[in-house]
Order: sequence, then C-alpha cells, then structure tokens
Amino acid sequence: MMESLYVNGNRYEFVTNYKENKQLRESFNNLTRKTYGFDFEKWYEDGYWKDNYIPYSLVHEGKVISNVSVNIMDFIILGEKKRYIQIGTVMTDRKYQGNGLSRILMQKVLDQWEDKCDSLYLFANKEVLNFYPKFGFTSENEYQYSIDIRGKSYLNNKRKMDMNKEEDIKLLCNIIPNSKDLWKISMINNTSLVMFYCTSFMKDSIYHIEELDAIAIADYDEDTIYLHDIFSIKNVKLHSVINHLATKDIKNVILGFTPNSVDNYEGSLLKDEDNTLFIKDGKGNPFKSNKLMFPILSHA
Repeated sequence: MMESLYVNGNRYEFVTNYKENKQLRESFNNLTRKTYGFDFEKWYEDGYWKDNYIPYSLVHEGKVISNVSVNIMDFIILGEKKRYIQIGTVMTDRKYQGNGLSRILMQKVLDQWEDKCDSLYLFANKEVLNFYPKFGFTSENEYQYSIDIRGKSYLNNKRKMDMNKEEDIKLLCNIIPNSKDLWKISMINNTSLVMFYCTSFMKDSIYHIEELDAIAIADYDEDTIYLHDIFSIKNVKLHSVINHLATKDIKNVILGFTPNSVDNYEGSLLKDEDNTLFIKDGKGNPFKSNKLMFPILSHA
C-alpha cells in the first residue's frame, strides 16, 4: 500500500506492510538502528517476521523517515481469549522531527485498527509521556511478582540451549506454539515475537527442563533469577520450574509474567520510566481492577 501525503509543503509516501521490499526494509532497519540500537534483518532472514508485525511508515526521497508499527497480539487474559493491538517501534528521523509525522501515523493506525480489536496499548518512555494521551491513551500501573526461595529445596536440573544448533531451534519452535496458557496473561499464536528475543537479546538465556517438557527463559544475576517466561506442552507448576532452575546461591526469583496463583509471591508496583503502559480509553482494560503485567516477552 502506498499513497502520497503533503506535510508543511513536503511530499511523503505513506507505505505499510512492505517487509518484502528490500530497499524499504533496509531503510526501516537503518532508522531502527539509529533510534533503538538494533534492527529486524536477522529476524526477517530467519523467517520469523510474519504478517502480525506491520510497519506504518512515511518515506521521503526513498528513505523511511518516520514509523509507527502495529503488532497483532493474541492473549488469554484471565481465562478469556482477546485480540489486542500493541503499538511499537515509534520513531522519526531527527532531521524530520517537529513536523507532526508520528501524529499522522498514529491516527492512521487508530483509524484502521480501533474497531478490529479488543484493545490497543503501548509502552512509552519518559520523553513522550504527554504524547499518547492526545490520542485517548491513559497510563496504567503494572505489578511484578517475586518470591524468596531461601531455605527451599532446589534441583538445578536444566540444560542450557544453544541457538546455533538446529535441533535446539526446532525444539523451541515446536514447544512455543503448543504451550499451555500458564499465566493470568498468556501470549498465544506469536512464536515469531518469542523467537525475536530468543535469537537476539536472550539467546544465551534459554533452558530446557526435559523432565517437565518445559523451556524457561531466564537470566541469572548473583543471587537472583529473572524468570522471563516458561513454555510447556504440559500444565507445569511454577514452583517445579523454579526448583529445576535454582542453585544453592539463589535467594530470589523475579517473574516476567503474572502467575495464576499469587499465593506466596510478593507483588510490587513495577517502576520503569522507559516502559510506562498506556491503554486506549473506551476499550477493554483488565488492569483497572487487577494487579497484572504484560509478559516481558510480549513487549514488541
């Protein structure tokens, strides 16, 4: 899709869903690297960029200079299936800032998607907290859960997976789409987004627990485990996974999701000024009356 727009006397091309256009994809990746320090090219080349990640971009003189991306997200939230739209990769080349280009793209996204989903949401950094309320988004609190496991038994029985090995990639790609919905908010039908993390930022943080038919994404930091998510074809117990991951030195486990049962877990207000949750007014909002967080691996 392509159409011409005129803003302050300049002509721009509005383009969307162009991942197969090499020139535009490379330009999009260049802007992403300049803005966020990473790109999506390996994700594309590995075949994980699917049709549920859609850039909405403005092009000037052949280059992508502004973007707002749509992520089609399916969740099981408090036992009910929901389709949400997560807005992300919002960026404008420094040379073109101050012309309202992000506003134009945001409005196009809202016009197309607001009536086609259960809710829309995004995560904003501290520099743009005043921008999204102009489009009817309100900030919401998230709560993160943790548990002190000092004095508890541990098994330390897991295998670190190697994302350079085809058999480990195949195992991961088989388990993720068939995983049970284990949490109060569980992302489903989105192997592509999980693989974005598992082939980049978290490729060294993946553990197979064969006894449980489970894969855990976790980071170790001195006496703490940051347990980002668990995927299993069985209804595994969270405490069982923690027992397999823990070592004698681990005192605390911090979760990247909301467990179904928060008994024995301590919930605290999640404070991250660069990831403030905003949800569209007038749409579904389970965060109003529940202490929840979107799973870490669902952030796009």
